[in-house]
Amino acid sequence: MNLCDIDTIRDVLRRHGFRFSRSLGQNFLTDVSVPQRIAEQSGAAEIKNMVEIGPGMGVITAEAAERAAKVIAIEIDKTLIPVLADTLSAYKNIEIINQDVLKTDINEIIDREGGGPVKIIGNLPYYITTPIIMKLLEERTRAESLIIMTQKEVADRITASPGTKAYGALSVS
Repeated sequence: MNLCDIDTIRDVLRRHGFRFSRSLGQNFLTDVSVPQRIAEQSGAAEIKNMVEIGPGMGVITAEAAERAAKVIAIEIDKTLIPVLADTLSAYKNIEIINQDVLKTDINEIIDREGGGPVKIIGNLPYYITTPIIMKLLEERTRAESLIIMTQKEVADRITASPGTKAYGALSVS
């Protein structure tokens, strides 16, 4: 199943009666090279456990599951859980957790999975990117890396130099 194909996306979402939630900033990837690059650049093949924030339909999840021993995906939208069960049914190394990542103890998940190295991946909605990154930093989440896709404005704030308009708490953190 090509989860980046717009007709496939529409068909799966229609079958499950899914409606986009503007408040959750939901969007789905339609360029197959993006989830492949995220999974490859994350180093999933060298790692036992991956944690994905906001799997959506599971396109990045599936790519990560092809490489990592286990993928733990945290999805806040309960209406996406049956969609994920459908789109990821071929994978036995994926665990879906239906929770708000901002209320989830990632270190507890890491401990439960043996405490070994974990990498975090995700395609984050604009409105919640900063709170997620700040939570992971402030809680000293024990992840080797954070490979995320964000909107350009957020990336500019993360990489801003001192004295520039975009420079702020996220840049410092």
